[in-house]
Amino acid sequence: MNEAYICSECHQTYPVKDMLWKCKCGGVLDLLKEKVAFQSENIHHHLPTMWRYVDALPFSKEADSWKRVTMGEGNTPLISLEPNAPNTYVKVDYMMPTLSFKDRGAAVLIAKAKELKLESVIADSSGNAGTAIAAYAKRVGIACDIFLSSGTSPKKVAQIKAHEARVREVNGTREDVAAAAQQAVHNEEKFYASHVYNPYFYEGTKTYAYEIWEQLNGAPDTLIVPVGNGTLLLGAYYGFKELKENGLIKKVPKIVAVQAKNCSPIQQAFKRGEKEAMPISGQPTLAEGIAIAAPARSKQILSAIRDTGGDVIRVSEEDIQKARTMLAEKGFYVEPTTAANYAGYLRYACESTEKVVIPLCGAGIKAT
Repeated sequence: MNEAYICSECHQTYPVKDMLWKCKCGGVLDLLKEKVAFQSENIHHHLPTMWRYVDALPFSKEADSWKRVTMGEGNTPLISLEPNAPNTYVKVDYMMPTLSFKDRGAAVLIAKAKELKLESVIADSSGNAGTAIAAYAKRVGIACDIFLSSGTSPKKVAQIKAHEARVREVNGTREDVAAAAQQAVHNEEKFYASHVYNPYFYEGTKTYAYEIWEQLNGAPDTLIVPVGNGTLLLGAYYGFKELKENGLIKKVPKIVAVQAKNCSPIQQAFKRGEKEAMPISGQPTLAEGIAIAAPARSKQILSAIRDTGGDVIRVSEEDIQKARTMLAEKGFYVEPTTAANYAGYLRYACESTEKVVIPLCGAGIKAT
């Protein structure tokens, strides 16, 4: 499969082999690739992982880098939330090697980095993406530096260090952490393995949609997704769009995004009818995974929500705490970002016949 980077703003194209992580005009890069041709017979049923959909991923048929990278990620359970809500499903995406959905994107991105013969990468994260990048990079012998906020959960920091990545802590906001990583990428001339800026990461998270389609034998009516930088929301949107383009579903599910009230630039822009979210001064929130005051792909996130007739819901810190307890009572021990998403579901006016899917993104054991 031939690919190139293409700017979402000016449409300038760049070779994938370049170390560029955003366009010279400042726009974020998307992946320019051949149209995905996929049917049920393309599923590799012998693979009990997300790589059963490798024919829809940006690798040639001869590529084997992903075989060296994979740790069995994906193909996570999709189950009814409870007996009195038979049309509401939870996808237990924390059942991954590093205990979060970020393994989907990290596996594809690091497989591509290995294919490009890279020796070292830099990434920034609130914790889960950094852990995933560190684990997969170590697995294939790629040196890895992870930039984190000094306030990151100690459990996530310990997990990253266990994979022998170099942790570089930054005092400041999530945006300060990203800026420090980007400066290091420039100064040290290393590959930026960003779950926000690198479009290969979204190629991994789109397998979330493919799995739901196979497990439900179709598409749900609604996806309720926590949104910060939009890595799962956009991946799911791209995946369902590909399924629709191939005639495998009739419509892309409605996307309902959830943000914490303390940091909700996407919700504010959506309600004002704006095409892009302006940076805000966010307040601390338990849901650190979506505490993004200046989301780089806000245009694409807002466009995806509107294209599907979706909405954005805000939840309070109290809502998040209550929702986490409620999920634990149902047997699901999740971190606060996932609890925020469930709190959004509780506020969503769900119709009795509406088929809804909620991701359980990260395991509770990772949180402080």
